[in-house]
Amino acid sequence: MEELNNAKQKLHKLMLTNRRTCTINGVSDVLSFDISEVLLETDLGMLMIKGTDLHVNRLTLEKGEVDIDGKIDSLTYSESAGYSGKGESFLTKLFK
Repeated sequence: MEELNNAKQKLHKLMLTNRRTCTINGVSDVLSFDISEVLLETDLGMLMIKGTDLHVNRLTLEKGEVDIDGKIDSLTYSESAGYSGKGESFLTKLFK
């Protein structure tokens, strides 16, 4: 049973080079982005990238790929299971 779940799950890969360039695979959606924060929905949960002068250079949701440039200060994962509940805003659920 576990093997079936792993087969359905796409490969999630994050490559960070010199805290300036980040390439991410396994992205299912970009929820928000600006010059200081990028919020991504990945196959393994929500990913918040914080930094300065962040730019989304390449976005290919069909392949699940995103390239981000800028000074990256933090990468934070959180579980995505809690985000589907009704009655609460997305930000409320994110910061629980």
